[in-house]
Amino acid sequence: MNTNLEQMLLAVLFAVGEPVSPEKIASALDMSTDSVRSLIEHLRDMLDTQDGALQILYLGGQYQLSTRERYTEDIRKVMNERRNVPLTPAALEVLAAVAYNQPVTRAYVEQVRGVDSSGIITNLVEKGLLEEAGRLDLPGRPISYKTTAHFLRTFGLSSLEELPLTIPEEVFGEELPDDFLEGQMEFSDTLN
Repeated sequence: MNTNLEQMLLAVLFAVGEPVSPEKIASALDMSTDSVRSLIEHLRDMLDTQDGALQILYLGGQYQLSTRERYTEDIRKVMNERRNVPLTPAALEVLAAVAYNQPVTRAYVEQVRGVDSSGIITNLVEKGLLEEAGRLDLPGRPISYKTTAHFLRTFGLSSLEELPLTIPEEVFGEELPDDFLEGQMEFSDTLN
């Protein structure tokens, strides 16, 4: 068997992350379907022999790289730990910039905040609070982002129209001095 082709197929199965047909892989990689099947079956047998953490599942005519069932609880704990991390003030700033002005690009969010926000945007996408809204017809075709239905559920909103127009005092976690809010612009104006 060709080890380079097997490793390439393993990389493809890992990157796809969901069941994929051998026909689709064969078409994309300009290989025969029989060759793809044969190589994946060989990889599958090899992984089973090693009895490591990974396996290749055959699901309704499609293949998927997966972890073995015995690691389910440990994976679930780590995934839940990552999901349950509270939002940082920086993440809330990014959410506000997107929610009040969507769809927006990463560059727009960084302009509003004045700092790099790519990592925060990636985390918010992973948490399901932001999603891609498409690509702009500009040089580089930047991705624009918008909030999700999960964002609305998380913040107890039925629509974006329910977003507050001024910053509520509770956001700061303490009572603010009386003169703090004097002359405060509407929150949505500060993001334009």
